[in-house]
Amino acid sequence: MQKVNETLNASVHHEQTGALWHLSDLFLQHVPFDNEQLIFCCIGTDRSTGDALGPLTGSFLSNFHSFPFEVIGTLENPLHAINLASTVEEIQQRPTAPFVIAIDACLGNEKNIGQIIVQDGPLFPGKAVKKELPPIGDISVKGIVNVGGFMEMLVLQNTRLNVTYSMSNKIARALLLAWQRHLLKKKHNANDNADYNNARQQIGYSNFR
Repeated sequence: MQKVNETLNASVHHEQTGALWHLSDLFLQHVPFDNEQLIFCCIGTDRSTGDALGPLTGSFLSNFHSFPFEVIGTLENPLHAINLASTVEEIQQRPTAPFVIAIDACLGNEKNIGQIIVQDGPLFPGKAVKKELPPIGDISVKGIVNVGGFMEMLVLQNTRLNVTYSMSNKIARALLLAWQRHLLKKKHNANDNADYNNARQQIGYSNFR
């Protein structure tokens, strides 16, 4: 699997001022949108409010008609413990190695709930609930939905849906915004136009708030 740019390890709280733009900055800098073999693997299950962050994100992305990339894992067709290994194997057997962005919920410290973490390297799904599942992803996007360390499965099942929904919505919209900013940058480069500072106005950033 591939790597892009420098080592990445950053986080944005989904409720902080300008979170959508800051998160799109990270995606724009580190997701290779020019790669036609880009895949977004959204991991989790709709049977647990905390673990639904991945499928919710996948459903949001799939409903964006202007988002052209392959999305695996939605509320209708989740990517979870039962089918993850076979999905990883299928991806690895493709003729051209894809670049995978893996998205999943995770547990952490109480003060970090609501943080969206973007890191180089794969996710290790199921680690919080002691499941042995194959790693997946060139870049990991993790949303801290609740507190870890004790009775993790029960904690995930009793996580507020509003938290999971809000975080997944922010991740999906930031990815769409990053994609649109990427297209705008390509257009400017093609026109030899170095003025990229008014990108917010040209994209209509107010629609993403």
